[in-house]
Amino acid sequence: MVEGVNLLRVLTSPLLTSEGFTHAFFTRHGGVSQGAHATLNFSASTGDPEENVRHNLAVAAGRLGVQPGKLYLLAQVHGARVVALSGEEPREEILRVEGDALLSGRPGVACGVRVADCVPVLLADARSGLACAVHAGWRGAVAGVVPAALDALRAAAPSPPELLAAIGPHLSADAFEIGEEVAAQLEAAAPGEEVVVRAPGRKPHGDLARLVTWQLRRRGVERVERVPGCTFLDPDRFFSFRRDGAHSGRHLAAIVPRSPR
Repeated sequence: MVEGVNLLRVLTSPLLTSEGFTHAFFTRHGGVSQGAHATLNFSASTGDPEENVRHNLAVAAGRLGVQPGKLYLLAQVHGARVVALSGEEPREEILRVEGDALLSGRPGVACGVRVADCVPVLLADARSGLACAVHAGWRGAVAGVVPAALDALRAAAPSPPELLAAIGPHLSADAFEIGEEVAAQLEAAAPGEEVVVRAPGRKPHGDLARLVTWQLRRRGVERVERVPGCTFLDPDRFFSFRRDGAHSGRHLAAIVPRSPR
């Protein structure tokens, strides 16, 4: 589902919404950034002034219904570390913690990840209200960040969880041309699954959504939803590192835990 309020445009998962989870996959619309970062950019590391990013984060926090200081992000490193939040940590402290998945069970706290082609995955437990945001580029997916996040959710849940997953817009297989070395790593991460698309006369293409979906289902997640969109092929709505280079903006995908049902 797509929403547009005062130029802010986000994508949401009907699956997560039906289970009461506030969340959003933010597009590039609705902020104050300029130029290559126009307009809803969430990272100052690519040259956007920090005051613009702070404003954009406040916009996102408002959409998610949390205070700006309760919208948490990590220092992402394309690995498989999962960080659990109590919700009492200073936001700036967590920003310096390296990891690629953020987990909490505290209502009023938003777990977020930043992406610009990588796969954002929002996970939730419909019983306990636990929620987790995952940053899964090809390196992180191969490293096992999605299974690690699922393991952390199960370990934190007070009873057997009812897991849900929404896969957000990312670099689609049509746009993700790769070499044989990367192709081999993707195939090794999902044996028997067609996560590499091959066609005569062109290089292999990686299907990250298929890889992540395979990992989710292998770990017992039956309720999986894809929120469509290719970051590379849709420049009006999305930033793309592969298309725009080092100065590309960064999107936010975030989810808020809720009370147990």
